[in-house]
Amino acid sequence: MMIAIETTAPGTIRLERILDAPIDTVWHYLVDADLRAQWFAGGNLEPHVGGSLELVFDHDNLSTDDVPYPEKYCAHRCTVSREQVTAFDAPHLVAWSWEGGKQGEARFELTSLGDKTRLVLTHSGIAGPAGMLDFGGGWHSHLAVLQSKFAGEPVRDFWALHARSEATVREALGQDA
Repeated sequence: MMIAIETTAPGTIRLERILDAPIDTVWHYLVDADLRAQWFAGGNLEPHVGGSLELVFDHDNLSTDDVPYPEKYCAHRCTVSREQVTAFDAPHLVAWSWEGGKQGEARFELTSLGDKTRLVLTHSGIAGPAGMLDFGGGWHSHLAVLQSKFAGEPVRDFWALHARSEATVREALGQDA
């Protein structure tokens, strides 16, 4: 289980994971609305460049225990974001805009490692250090949920995981609290 977090350019964060599932399975968890909802956000994705993507965030579904939303995230509860697919090459690459492109692009690249898959997530075009921490912490925690799914280990408290992820990313990015 490799965990790597780094900045590769200003406004760009790169996260890498080795997932305990074959590439086709991981691919479906990226593009299928119901499967994506289990680790990140549901919503339909039109599978082509220029296609629309609806991201429906419902973090209540990410924990097995009934845990309250932290106050700072309550405004984002059950939000919907409408994005555009910017790259699509099944089962190796999918990317989409973030906040209509105002916060860049999230790009997922998959490489088969036999019965495992290397996932590289590069989010570029992030505005400022606070955005780097927010996106880094969010992506780190959501990818941990995905890893747990494939390992058969339920996530009891997504928000506790998210707090740990923010601390990990803050340290990796060299940001003060």
